[in-house]
Amino acid sequence: MGIGSDLMAGIGLGDPVIRLGVTGLSRAGKTVFITSLVANLMDRGRMHALQVAADGSLKTAWLQPQPDDTVPRFDFERHLAALTGPDPHWPDGTRHVSQLRLSLRLDGRGLLSGLRGPRTVHLDIVDYPGEWLLDLRLMDKDFSAWSAEVLSRIDGRPGAARYRADLAATDPQRMDEPTAQALASSYSDHLQAARDAGWSDCTPGRFLIPGEMAGSPALTFAPLPEEMEGSRLHKEFRRRYEAYKSRIVRPFFRDHFARIDRQVVLVDVLGAIHQGPPAVEDMRRAMADILTAFRPGRAGWLAQILGTRRVERILFAATKADHLHHSQHNRLTAILSAMLREARDRADFSGARTEAMAIAALRATTEDVIAQDGEDLPAVRGRLLDGRQAAFYPGDLPTDPSQLLQPARNGDAGWLDGDYAIMNFAPAPLTSRPGDGPPHIRLDRAAQFLIGDRL
Repeated sequence: MGIGSDLMAGIGLGDPVIRLGVTGLSRAGKTVFITSLVANLMDRGRMHALQVAADGSLKTAWLQPQPDDTVPRFDFERHLAALTGPDPHWPDGTRHVSQLRLSLRLDGRGLLSGLRGPRTVHLDIVDYPGEWLLDLRLMDKDFSAWSAEVLSRIDGRPGAARYRADLAATDPQRMDEPTAQALASSYSDHLQAARDAGWSDCTPGRFLIPGEMAGSPALTFAPLPEEMEGSRLHKEFRRRYEAYKSRIVRPFFRDHFARIDRQVVLVDVLGAIHQGPPAVEDMRRAMADILTAFRPGRAGWLAQILGTRRVERILFAATKADHLHHSQHNRLTAILSAMLREARDRADFSGARTEAMAIAALRATTEDVIAQDGEDLPAVRGRLLDGRQAAFYPGDLPTDPSQLLQPARNGDAGWLDGDYAIMNFAPAPLTSRPGDGPPHIRLDRAAQFLIGDRL
């Protein structure tokens, strides 16, 4: 994976660069997506739907030092070893912004190929936590409005009752650091528990993935009820909330987000369906809020940062398609499209091209048929996290997405006519042929949509 002198000779300062942003909420598979995409661009035997791989014009791909010296490098080699080693396992998830540069050497094709000759295109992949994008909604809200919104929806979620009790026991006129830290810790515990239980709409996002800001005053506040307005505690939390927006959220968008050309948004739709209607509706709202960031011309602070730049293509990808038999993949895609209809329409209206598809960046299962109650059911088989092999039928997704989205919008507690199970598979040991990247489902189609036109 080093850089040969013959390859370096073909690299110029004016080579085109594609900046691909990869985001999604927790457990959507960002790290696996990037690792498998890079591995499959370097060994393209499974990338038939990527045109430049299929026609042979993509000759080679190699890793280079990343261009931004102050941004951590995406640890591709360690993540690939985790997925493809003798004891394959899922790598650690995204905890901060990271970046990787992959250079692609292409032969000229078409009428001008003799004049243009070989060329190099750099693919800069920027990985960042989707939880941080949730903070976009904070920028247009003051502390009181954010607090009221949060407190109106947390009841019934894990840890909410304890936070309510801690609020009730707090003297709002007492503002000292132990009081602030205790409330912030209680609220953070609630956010962590809610996310672990499948909830998506959890702000501030940095409370979930604080990175280097852990323990700072800008991350030491919590939502307060209306009756505490004007108190010493409320005034200090309001100040810290504003500092959080100006010193953490705004620089993230300015330094990283504003330079992205193409974007993939990964969504664990199956995980939300398994949790039930409230989790599906919560995910729909969270994704709609996240995707407002991709609206060129949006008034206010974001437009000032982005200027005239725009994300040209956005892929919405329902991950873990390998948890379903292929006969249900179109249904999963339709459900994702319906969940994101409002957000997609905004992007389409602004001129960005969008697409939704069901993918598995790393295929961990094979398809099977199991007999149950005298009926043959389409299933998948794979290795569980404890090492056991199992065949699994998760239930049929509905052909009409409204059968899921309407109960979700109505606030139903559970599904009336379906029980959608989920099973956590481990990566399967690989026996790939030379020249093949890790096995996947539609990763080549995703790559063609995201970058194929620029190659």
